[in-house]
Amino acid sequence: MQERGNVMVFIEHRDGMPAEVSLELLSKARELAAALGVGVEAAVLGAGDGYDPGSLGRYGCERVVLVQHPGLERFTSVPYAKTLTQVIQRYEPQVVLFGATTTGRDVAPRVASELQCGLTADCTDLQIGEHKAKGTVYTNVLLQIRPAFGGNIVATIVSPDSRPSMATVREGVMPRRELDSWQPAQVVKEDIDLGEGDVLTEILDVVHKEKAVDMKKAKIIVSAGMGAADPQSLEAVHELAAALGGVVGASRPVVDAGIVPKEHQVGQTGTTVRPNLYIACGISGQIQHRAGMSESKRIVAINTDPAAPIFDIAHYGIVGDVKQVIQHMIKAYKDKE
Repeated sequence: MQERGNVMVFIEHRDGMPAEVSLELLSKARELAAALGVGVEAAVLGAGDGYDPGSLGRYGCERVVLVQHPGLERFTSVPYAKTLTQVIQRYEPQVVLFGATTTGRDVAPRVASELQCGLTADCTDLQIGEHKAKGTVYTNVLLQIRPAFGGNIVATIVSPDSRPSMATVREGVMPRRELDSWQPAQVVKEDIDLGEGDVLTEILDVVHKEKAVDMKKAKIIVSAGMGAADPQSLEAVHELAAALGGVVGASRPVVDAGIVPKEHQVGQTGTTVRPNLYIACGISGQIQHRAGMSESKRIVAINTDPAAPIFDIAHYGIVGDVKQVIQHMIKAYKDKE
């Protein structure tokens, strides 16, 4: 692989395992690198314990830059930003990707500020393409695509004069793809200039809180919108989800109203899901919601409004009252058992 100009992914890891969003980004980085004719590399920071970084080759990573230091045992802003900045300066990637997680949103702007380069936050897609501006044609530019203005438009952002181009990407929007045939990534250990004065905070304890529901892994999701937010309709949604062995999802307005907990939210500002079956109950289908579920294998929409946008992407559409339709569905399902 090339020594410079590759696509680099910052790898987050927890409990000795790489974060799922990092593996999703490696899969996307492979596509971007192929379009650019370069390689994929990863930056792994830590204190020495954890997984085998060479195993990232399973996702197309060719080289891992590994930095181990006691000050990097757990994530804190300053040591991670300083270390990552030095790694990028040494290896000069042309694209650097971060997960749009708490960690990524913390460290990426600090690195971008230090390097004085562009950073686009919360991207939902990345492409390599051409950009024209003021008579100049830029080729092989990273097109950073994300919702803007409250999700009413999808903007493509470029920083053609900035190197590297950096972006944070929302978890779940990029499919994770393992290679059928792969080789372990080359692991290069780097020493970084990190002094005691750079470690300004000390983590005394870490408390893990398990998710009440894992929307990304759900095979069947029955989701409630404001058209199914009354107590009777919501009870029917829960009943259908239980009958099908699925989980309950919700649109943002339902979550914002405090009717359903945040971890059940599907959409642009919630979780991106790809279940085998997605049943949208009383959901109008605004672009913000569709962005998080449009890749479901089968979509069933129930709505009283035949012009609701959700019907544009539904495989099966039912115009009717949510409560009545759901009761018919439950009865039909149980009669078939």
